[in-house]
Amino acid sequence: MAEVLVYVDHVDGAVRKPTLELLTLARRLGEPVAVALGNGAADTQAALAEHGAVKVLTHEAAEYADYLVVPKVEALEAAVAAVSPAAVLVPSSAEGKEIAARLALRIKSGIITDAVDLEAGDSGPVATQSVFAASFTTRSTVTTGTPVITVKPNSAAVEAAPAAGTVEALSVAFSEKATGTKVTGRTPRESTGRPELTEAAIVVSGGRGVNGAENFAIIEALADSLGAAVGASRAAVDAGWYPHSNQVGQTGKSVSPQLYIASGISGAIQHRAGMQTSKTIVAINKDAEAPIFDLVDYGVVGDLFDVVPALTEEVKTRKG
Repeated sequence: MAEVLVYVDHVDGAVRKPTLELLTLARRLGEPVAVALGNGAADTQAALAEHGAVKVLTHEAAEYADYLVVPKVEALEAAVAAVSPAAVLVPSSAEGKEIAARLALRIKSGIITDAVDLEAGDSGPVATQSVFAASFTTRSTVTTGTPVITVKPNSAAVEAAPAAGTVEALSVAFSEKATGTKVTGRTPRESTGRPELTEAAIVVSGGRGVNGAENFAIIEALADSLGAAVGASRAAVDAGWYPHSNQVGQTGKSVSPQLYIASGISGAIQHRAGMQTSKTIVAINKDAEAPIFDLVDYGVVGDLFDVVPALTEEVKTRKG
């Protein structure tokens, strides 16, 4: 059976959820071979093996932390040369897409970004994408070289499938290009205790109807009762009510949670592009004609300042 490379997104050995989802998808295409790089790479073995990795290629070097993405690209290039995989799967984060694009260029292969599903086809992996502001769904294959595919978080369920997970050292020789752009400093992001927006199973977002930064406390309270991430529309972000890092939409982040709750969001096409692939969508808006209601599974016509606090209390009551 063909091998499929999976780039491991981890923090000091703690494997992030999108990588485990990729292993589920990789098993549809062949035998998953994980590539773990940087500090703590060897510590990823247990989690990766538990979720189907037949082999874990590891390489630890200071370059992965001290420089931008090129060292990771060169390590994946070395892995492709060593394995000759049927495909390379990468989490569809901002960094992941840059790594994938650079890798595809180096190995002279086609690339598909932001896939929401994968399956095996007669001529290679078939990727499903939601395109043109989520107005269309396409199915695509790469016709040149080894397919390089980035997959959006929450596109597949994490499934345990214990495998050997044999650890092998990956041989990587960095070029001068790998150390061309040095990281000179880092500022840790303040933790809110909430899930990462793009990885969350539930997202609660607020828009123009929230009517002020101070009122986002209502949105946060509902999110916290559900164990959800907090999102915001571009209108709310542009008004300075919430950080840009929480923006959902065409010029923000794309999310695909199990449940998306939009409060005070009209449903402009730019916002829909970032959340339309959510599994269940609920909207709360006092305008019965708001475009968001054309998209939702459940809609509540009402004032969010009445509905959202009542919903928060109901959730708390049911959770005991």
